[in-house]
Amino acid sequence: MSSKSVTPDPGSTRRKVLLTLKKYSYLIAMVPLVLPPLLLAAGQASGWVNLFAWGVPVVVFGIIPILDLLLGQDSLNPDEETDTPRMNSEIFYKFITLGWVTAFVVLLVWSMFVLASGTFSVAGGIGWIFSVGIVGGLGINVAHELIHKDGKLETWAGGFLLSLVCYAGFKVEHLRGHHVHVSTPEDASSSRYNQSLYNFLPRAWARNFMNAWKLEARSLQKKGHKAFSWRNQLIWWYGISALVFAAFTIAFGWLGAVFFLGQSFIALNLLEIVNYLEHYGLHRRRLANGRYERTGPEHSWNSNYFLTNVFLFHLQRHSDHHAWPKRRYQVLRHHEVAPQLPAGYSAMIVLAMIPPLWRKVMNPKVEAYYDGEEHQLA
Repeated sequence: MSSKSVTPDPGSTRRKVLLTLKKYSYLIAMVPLVLPPLLLAAGQASGWVNLFAWGVPVVVFGIIPILDLLLGQDSLNPDEETDTPRMNSEIFYKFITLGWVTAFVVLLVWSMFVLASGTFSVAGGIGWIFSVGIVGGLGINVAHELIHKDGKLETWAGGFLLSLVCYAGFKVEHLRGHHVHVSTPEDASSSRYNQSLYNFLPRAWARNFMNAWKLEARSLQKKGHKAFSWRNQLIWWYGISALVFAAFTIAFGWLGAVFFLGQSFIALNLLEIVNYLEHYGLHRRRLANGRYERTGPEHSWNSNYFLTNVFLFHLQRHSDHHAWPKRRYQVLRHHEVAPQLPAGYSAMIVLAMIPPLWRKVMNPKVEAYYDGEEHQLA
């Protein structure tokens, strides 16, 4: 009796090895949480504590873009039949995002104690708030992953994390507003062709806050409840923000209030800058029936730079996320049809802050994308 040996598929084996390496690479996303303590220690050791207080933006927007270019891109996709089910069931991926929330709470409180200790000059203190705010902005990205899930633990953790940066409206508006109207004129979180970042930001702030309340009120009214009631989740989430603000103010006085509001302002602006670059100039076509075409991978800018992808829990595979919002970060895919950014988010954020340079780089890409359909740019 003979048996046939099955030769392993070299491509499948290689993919599994790479996916395993990438799995543990997501631990890089925890680095922002340890950056402030490390930079503080380096500053105290060198005697340049006020300079090192500004270290987080230097790392995120200076060092990471360089490493991004050196490490290159990653377009590896998991196999839908074998890899995706297995990766979705692994607790490791969920543990990292939930652990991020707990660690950020500790960092926020510890950072306030450091600021209140008189370690920094005024300039150093501003840098410290700016640095913690950038970590908070990265935290909104973690919250973004969590609020898209069905489990109560993850959605509540996401809402709580958003409360710590005073942007709870994002939990409602992003899911019921942005994902419904993305890449259409109805969505203030989708930037237009030739729209500058500084024209986009105030509209995004107002839209996020006001539309969240409208959407929540509409949802409650459909269920026969009043908008201003204990069932309104925004009252709870903004209530947590108010309690944390009060706690910082009572414990640390005006400095606590400035710290909490300052880091929140930096964090929410970092989120909206990312929103700006994710859909710049892209539009869903209006169909004959008056509706917009279904959201697909082609309606979001994509980026496959490896480092910033693991640093941001695959946020840069935004095209797949919008086409299939429930997919977990570890199984988001690259699509050839998706328009590609010329760099990772860290570099693109800096570019967006310089409108003439942004238009010089991005407008030709948008125009090439709509070659033959230039009317879409109007």
